[in-house]
Amino acid sequence: MSTVLLLAQDQPLPPAPKVEAPPLTAIWPILIVLGAACVGVLFEAFLPRHQRWPAQVVLTLLTLAGAGISLALYLTDAPAAGELAMFGTLAVDRPALFLWGTLLALSFGAVLMIADRSVEPGGAFVATAAIRPGTIQDRAQVTATGMQTEVFPLTLFALGGMMIFCSANDLLTMFIALEVLSLPLYLMCGLARRRRLLSQEAAVKYFLLGAFASAFFLYGLALLYGYAGSVRLSDIAGAAAGTDRSDTLLFAGMALLIVGLLFKASVGPFHTWTPDVYQGAPTPVTAFMAACTKVAAFGGILRVLQVAFEATSWEWRSVLWGVAIVSMIIGAVLGLTQTDVKRMIAYSSVAHAGFLLVGAIALTEKGLSATLFYLLTYGFTTLAAFGVISLVRDSSGEATHLSQWAGLAKRSPLVAGVFTFILLALAGIPLTSGFVGKFVVFEAALADGMAPLVVIALIASAVAAFFYLRVIVLMYFSEPAADGPTVTVPGAFTTAAITLGVLVTLLLGIAPSFALDWAAGGAFAIR
Repeated sequence: MSTVLLLAQDQPLPPAPKVEAPPLTAIWPILIVLGAACVGVLFEAFLPRHQRWPAQVVLTLLTLAGAGISLALYLTDAPAAGELAMFGTLAVDRPALFLWGTLLALSFGAVLMIADRSVEPGGAFVATAAIRPGTIQDRAQVTATGMQTEVFPLTLFALGGMMIFCSANDLLTMFIALEVLSLPLYLMCGLARRRRLLSQEAAVKYFLLGAFASAFFLYGLALLYGYAGSVRLSDIAGAAAGTDRSDTLLFAGMALLIVGLLFKASVGPFHTWTPDVYQGAPTPVTAFMAACTKVAAFGGILRVLQVAFEATSWEWRSVLWGVAIVSMIIGAVLGLTQTDVKRMIAYSSVAHAGFLLVGAIALTEKGLSATLFYLLTYGFTTLAAFGVISLVRDSSGEATHLSQWAGLAKRSPLVAGVFTFILLALAGIPLTSGFVGKFVVFEAALADGMAPLVVIALIASAVAAFFYLRVIVLMYFSEPAADGPTVTVPGAFTTAAITLGVLVTLLLGIAPSFALDWAAGGAFAIR
């Protein structure tokens, strides 16, 4: 033993590995959001119940504001070509920064709706998650127990996962971010104060189908690692551009990976969770999912398609053409048959996912910027839509059946007018952000030689416009029922969220240049 030690002492020690310190300035928004989420968990553990709601609301809103300020400060001198952070696992480039800003702005509006306790006494969330379905709490019990304030740190964790997801530079980081953003949403979907059984059914369905989608994503990741010997997107692109290996692993892995991404983006036919979850989840959570999850999911789709698989686009573009057409047809046709407003908006999101996929398939800078702009416009319009839906109520809670919206303009002309403007924006009528979003996406697709797909998208848009106009006609040209629902006067939080969504929808429809220029600021960093 001593001889071995003497021999070892005579040998020179190997040099210490060089560890590059990651540039934290580029990822301060993510660190702020995830750090505040951890602080929110500590608030739940140590603060008395009556102090949790104000503390969580202040912490969450300050976190979003702080992350936005740090993002704005970084933008002033951010490198045009982007940079890698956290040892190359995150790509902080212009598209990622645009998506981060969009997610923070949309989350601010969603948190305002989550924090509101005036539309639903005590808040939209159950006071205790263990309460059985069918249990009815009176106003005194609601006031005494408050609301489930764990929803605030869960929201921040989901937001942090979304921000990592759309900037991930390798598939393993993307998968971890997918789970970080998904698991809180599974829990939040089951916390509705009203209609507990429907809410818990939505949570279970979302969890089970989400687990299948995650399995597809992970299996595709494994196959791509076997093909390229790396999970980094640039390495997969290099292997796909020139290698003598069999393409079976490449295309099988890509197919499974894209299925997982399309599920999260609620693209048909991988949309089966969307109507049930949108209907059963608490409406503020539905607004958060509909706006922010779609932004993060399409951010990931754009990065994967343009960075990892652009060299093989000739093989897979025709398949995604078919997926986009199916999604538009499903959303437009099945939306016509819906009698529930939230389910109608869910199928609307499936149709819009098809339009977004049209822009994602166009592997050009114009297609990238158009899709990013569309995500911004759709997010704010959807946020305002669910804010208005939460105001129409009867004795059982939200009145979401279409028959209950008859004659709404006679009961509340202001709410009916706001909802009409939102529906026209979703239909893509001029002077709204929806029109500009569709115009730039279809223009990018035409420039890339996809005229047949654009024609189909225009037909689907015309069909989808019918079920938006049907609601408008119902509100203005039908007589209200004597025992119909009432329109609740919104509190300051919900009013601010709806106003934010409506103003952005109007502004981006009249003067979209600023957002279009920002979206066109640069391409993905490929390293």
